[in-house]
Amino acid sequence: MTFVLDASVTLTWFYADEHTEANNGVLTRATSEGAWAPGLWAVEVANAFQQGVRRGRLTLGQRDAVLASLASVPVTIDPETNLHAWTATLSLSTRHRLTVYDACYLELALRRGLPLATLDAELRAAADTEGVALLGL
Repeated sequence: MTFVLDASVTLTWFYADEHTEANNGVLTRATSEGAWAPGLWAVEVANAFQQGVRRGRLTLGQRDAVLASLASVPVTIDPETNLHAWTATLSLSTRHRLTVYDACYLELALRRGLPLATLDAELRAAADTEGVALLGL
């Protein structure tokens, strides 16, 4: 079974000071089984690595190498994220006091019946309340 991948977990794969055995296990699982992500995942990841460049954590070359490496991980971008943004996603955001961005990950996990990989405490709590399985991170 595959899972929904949050940007928060994705970033840990490329910053040495954020590596953990559990996070690396998610990378192994994503590489072997694939993962799902909402349409905003790529934008969130790109923005986070761009912020890494601005803060001096990465060079432009490192950012580009990281993104090229990440492109080899089989992450399927959900084509229906936007169709649910103003309905189910917004409802989840309101109910759990999440950003709409975070609610996109929860909505996708609920709709596809998949576990969620996230490090975000509020999103993990909302997923638990909604009965969404969480990967052990």
